[in-house]
Amino acid sequence: MPMQRALRKCPDAVFLPSDHPAYDAASAEVMNVLRGFGYPVEVWGWDEAFLGARLEVPDELARAVRSAVHDRTGLTCAVGIGDTKERAKMATSFAKAAAEHVYRLDSTNWMSTMGNRDVIELWGIGKRTAARLAAHGVHTVTDLALADSEDLAGWFGPTIGPHLRRLARGGGSRMITTEPWLARSKSRQVTYPSDLTDTAAIADQVAAMARELTAEVTADGRLVTHVGVTVRTKTFFTQIKTGKLPEPTTDPDIVEAGARRVLARFEITRPVRLLGVRLDLLTPAGR
Repeated sequence: MPMQRALRKCPDAVFLPSDHPAYDAASAEVMNVLRGFGYPVEVWGWDEAFLGARLEVPDELARAVRSAVHDRTGLTCAVGIGDTKERAKMATSFAKAAAEHVYRLDSTNWMSTMGNRDVIELWGIGKRTAARLAAHGVHTVTDLALADSEDLAGWFGPTIGPHLRRLARGGGSRMITTEPWLARSKSRQVTYPSDLTDTAAIADQVAAMARELTAEVTADGRLVTHVGVTVRTKTFFTQIKTGKLPEPTTDPDIVEAGARRVLARFEITRPVRLLGVRLDLLTPAGR
């Protein structure tokens, strides 16, 4: 049930700092609204969740959810309805443009709606996978749905290959997990009022973000496994690079060193407008 703000291009842009505590509070309020309907809720992040309900007329529940979220929080949302989690997730993309912001995607209209679309429009397929499929002549959702499972297993492996075919056929996940959601990563980005040109200053900014994020995630009992760095120049050219740490850690010195190593892989030839750091996380066994 994604909530999105629309951004329009304008001559001048104002950059505001992110407010993670405010996002956390708003998200918790929305999820409490969903739980109030009495159905299991699987939280997927700040702005997304699955609500598990078996109903003859699910559209009525979808409209009730939208109304309750707006009345209690002032936020709007789009609701996708599906007979699998994959179809429900995909339906939210259509719901955003629908008149009532509700859309239903199930076995009756899946192929007629998705069949001629490019495989990259499927939830879980990115640019690299789409390019590899295209190299084998698989371009559309229908192409993938009709592809030979053994061929796909040969191209992508015995697990991923057949899974891609299931995605093209609408997936099959129906179980709702109500365990508390844990973020798989934590990130921070800063847009600077004045572009950065000094390489040492850029490195220090990345190091500071890495240390601050490490303190936040380790306070929650999480371990850091990978460090990602984002660099956006004044021309808005954006690059992201990631590096794996020697082992999962809570040591800010190790995380900072990892962030500096990743940054060193960039060829920065233009003033920098934005920097970001992302930490991939692991929860220790037994927590």
